[in-house]
Amino acid sequence: MKWLEFRIHTTQEAVEPISNILHESGASGVVIEDSKDLYRDWDGSEDEIYNLKGSEYPEEGVVLKSYFSESSFVRETLEEIKQSINDLLLHDIDIGRNEVTITEVEEEDWAHAWKQYYKPVKVTDTLTITPSWEPYVPENSNEKVIELDPGMAFGTGTHPTTVLCLSALEHEIKGGEKVIDVGTGSGVLAVGAAKFGAAGVTALDLDQTAVEAARENTAVNQVENTVTVKQNNLLDHETHQADIIVANILADIIIRLTSDAWKSLKPGGLFITSGIISGKKKEVMDNLEKENFEILRTQDLEDWTAVTAVKKQEREVRGG
Repeated sequence: MKWLEFRIHTTQEAVEPISNILHESGASGVVIEDSKDLYRDWDGSEDEIYNLKGSEYPEEGVVLKSYFSESSFVRETLEEIKQSINDLLLHDIDIGRNEVTITEVEEEDWAHAWKQYYKPVKVTDTLTITPSWEPYVPENSNEKVIELDPGMAFGTGTHPTTVLCLSALEHEIKGGEKVIDVGTGSGVLAVGAAKFGAAGVTALDLDQTAVEAARENTAVNQVENTVTVKQNNLLDHETHQADIIVANILADIIIRLTSDAWKSLKPGGLFITSGIISGKKKEVMDNLEKENFEILRTQDLEDWTAVTAVKKQEREVRGG
């Protein structure tokens, strides 16, 4: 079977929105080649297969590769993708070079090649993410392990925004909390929350493929009795209140979500957000304070920020 490889050279800021566009357009896989990975200080010993070849990575920025089966209408789909990517400029997202190439590839050339980049990675002080197909032995009894099979449509759990959210959850969960994960994707944050000791986690995603992937990953990690995965648009129609809401999504969506997050949190509840590129940090924080959250702390990793905010007891009444 022949496939078309859609290759775009872009920026770190645009990785998540473009990945989302590709996924929603029917891509059967997305590979991310980030120039910063060549210089990242990976945890682990030198022989632990972090053998990344510089020749396969761009000198700067990020290359995204996605795959579409050949069909009579696929070319139209790819043109629509190009337009959707260009439209990101309307949301002040830097798409960088935006250089696109389309080539034919054989199925065996890509179906498993992406797995060479996915190895066990220690993402917080106590948590390691490992691919479900690779055996891994924890270093000590305190180490928690998430086995993750992202499929070809989701990240591996090691993107800076995911790491920031997991680090914040590790810091804030003391045991027994109710957590809502908005935009769960592969379910990695929901599984992480359960591993850290949350009593119940509701994982929400609008995309049915994400819901299925998250359910599979909760089962693999044996937390399906703690994590409930539901198809849902953000926090629409969610009536119960949580101790913690975590959302690793785009800054613009976080801003739209903040008011509903306030309603869906118990007094003193925490709103942990990431997916915030450095240029959007102030806008997100200003909006959180406007919606009656108090900023507790921020964490930065590479060009990304995570914010932990606490719900104030009562909404401030503004009037003239």
